[in-house]
Amino acid sequence: MSVLVNKESKIIVQGFTGSEGTFHATQMIEYGTNIVGGVTPGKGGQKHLGKPVFDSVAEAVKKVDADTSIIFVPPAFAADAIMESVEAGIKVIITITEGIPVNDMTKAFQYVKAKGAKLVGPNCPGVITPEEAKVGIMPGFVFKKGKIGIVSKSGTLTYEASDQVVSQGLGISTAIGIGGDPIIGTTTKDAVELFMNDSETDCIVMIGEIGGQLEADAAKWIKATGNKKPVVGFIAGETAPKGRTMGHAGAIVGGSEDTAEAKKRIMRECGIHVVDSPAQIGAKVAELVSKI
Repeated sequence: MSVLVNKESKIIVQGFTGSEGTFHATQMIEYGTNIVGGVTPGKGGQKHLGKPVFDSVAEAVKKVDADTSIIFVPPAFAADAIMESVEAGIKVIITITEGIPVNDMTKAFQYVKAKGAKLVGPNCPGVITPEEAKVGIMPGFVFKKGKIGIVSKSGTLTYEASDQVVSQGLGISTAIGIGGDPIIGTTTKDAVELFMNDSETDCIVMIGEIGGQLEADAAKWIKATGNKKPVVGFIAGETAPKGRTMGHAGAIVGGSEDTAEAKKRIMRECGIHVVDSPAQIGAKVAELVSKI
């Protein structure tokens, strides 16, 4: 059992022959990820990084039985790339692209939902199941296999949390970077639910930021379903001024529940073990795991 990706996943890279796609596909292949090919329209029939290039996702699904896609397509074309993947029957779509127009993303989001596929991102670092599959841009060496699940809006804090967990002698089951855009496919609650249902995950680290209701929704769901596994929470952006976007497009305080302070209060009320600094994540996880 694993969450979203594993060593059996058959992964294609959309935007395979571009500079970003090439660089990160090389890293993924070196990590041992099962990349079965890539898609660049007009370059079908070629080989790139020793893997076949296809003109379309449908062709990749037909010829190499792809079931997972990672997207490095420029923002103007990325929503189309997502919908092409869904149409071809890809089940897990991980979108790294940043800056996809919100109007485009609204259409793609509805299409993904209607077809029952799983979308992670956009504007995310990807998903890693350590020592099995790295489908994203994260530094693989930071992650060691274990039983702690990580869900985070921030790429950098995903790596920081993992490094701390590993330094405590523990490891990661899967880490999911959900992305910081206003419209994303997999929410914090969705990711937490995957971990709650995963037999390989004993404890969850939930990292959020100012803006939106994702963390509050997840916290309320965790409480409503009986706090089945311990959850460590952290919210970035405590000192952010109201009404100003901070780093991510979705990180803007709109209402009274969008602040870091309010989110932390809601999380604590729902039984989540909230830390005030990312430097405390590893120690808190170790403390909770010792009691399981």
